[in-house]
Amino acid sequence: MPASRSLFVLLAGRIVSHTRMEVEMQRACIGETHSPKTLAVILLIILLSITDAYLTLDLINRGAVELNPIMAYYLNHGALAFFTMKYLLTCASIIVILVIKDLYLFRTKVQGKILFVFHLIVLTSVVQWELYLVLVSQR
Repeated sequence: MPASRSLFVLLAGRIVSHTRMEVEMQRACIGETHSPKTLAVILLIILLSITDAYLTLDLINRGAVELNPIMAYYLNHGALAFFTMKYLLTCASIIVILVIKDLYLFRTKVQGKILFVFHLIVLTSVVQWELYLVLVSQR
């Protein structure tokens, strides 16, 4: 064994050689797999977000005012800009939730996916409120 390799083994431990196939397989598996239930929740969040955007635009046309200053900014740039940003922000939040493995709340370890439940509850409440406002404005 050459001296430099002997020193490496001494300092770093044994040398592990990986076959080319193993390296390629690791590169191919960069992402994670998630359950069909997680996919269903993600699609439901996106659907609720799109519904929220549509109902918001409908209510704006009926005379309502957007109270969220960020979304009001994009609403001033047109319905397409508003809808696009709503969709992109929703997708970005989904990606962040997927990346978070564990979350610590009040010194308690919680799975990051619990944020999906929170997201669903908030979006469902918003859509229900908007549907109520649409029904009241039609009277």
